[in-house]
Amino acid sequence: MHKDIATPIRTSAILKKYGFSFKKSLGQNFLIDTNILRRIVDHAELTEESAAIEIGPGIGALTEQLAKRSKKVVAFEIDQRLLPILEETLAPYPNTKIIHQDVLKADVKGMIDQELGGIEDLMVVANLPYYVTTPIIMKLLEEKLPIRGIVCMLQKEVADRISAKPGTKDYGSLSIAIQYYTVAETVMIVPKTVFVPQPNVDSAVIRLTRRSEPAVSVRNEDFFFRLIKISFAQRRKTLLNNLTNGLPDGKQKKEAILSALAQAEIDPGRRGETLSMEEFARLSDKLNTEFS
Repeated sequence: MHKDIATPIRTSAILKKYGFSFKKSLGQNFLIDTNILRRIVDHAELTEESAAIEIGPGIGALTEQLAKRSKKVVAFEIDQRLLPILEETLAPYPNTKIIHQDVLKADVKGMIDQELGGIEDLMVVANLPYYVTTPIIMKLLEEKLPIRGIVCMLQKEVADRISAKPGTKDYGSLSIAIQYYTVAETVMIVPKTVFVPQPNVDSAVIRLTRRSEPAVSVRNEDFFFRLIKISFAQRRKTLLNNLTNGLPDGKQKKEAILSALAQAEIDPGRRGETLSMEEFARLSDKLNTEFS
């Protein structure tokens, strides 16, 4: 049996051996609690036939738990200083592969074809660096990768925004963008005490399960997302206000906007945060011809 990587003693021994210092710019916080790692992996519901894609493996603490429960793990690591460490810590797990690349610039689809061809069940499981959480999740969803879903640890406040419902203070364009592609749920809260170095905030684990079809059907997806951004531009303002300010020539076309709102059965005095995704979809289809 190999000693788990994610214990305070083993983590500190590994870091000391390699003289590793944390880079703030990379948002590095390593987990030192094996039970929490196992629970994260539980939420991914992997089998011996699954593959896991990890982002930012650090010294391999989560990678190790994924390797024990799946057919193959491919992890993207941007920090060159971690490569020799991972080579040592993951030596007992021949079913792991580290790719030294920034996942935001990587051809993830190409990697899946090359490394994970023939594996039907793919999950992304990651302890995401806080400063790039949203761009990474959006990239994975927008590129329409053949994944079942994503289980990731991120800042609790971002998790709250991702899984928020209409009419709440956390609900915004991020909630809609992610719930358009997935069913989003917060499955765990993780205290800051189980990381080194300790972050300033608590974390949460969210599970995003890919929908077979987007949550709503819209005529023009780009316009739909643009409309949502405009509707939340100034949260305190009414929908009508944001639309006339945000849409091209909106002030001149106020009548057209009012008519679209009426057709979509939406009161112009409401605020963007009260609209459900279905209402945004209806509005988007009514405004689309005039403004896209």
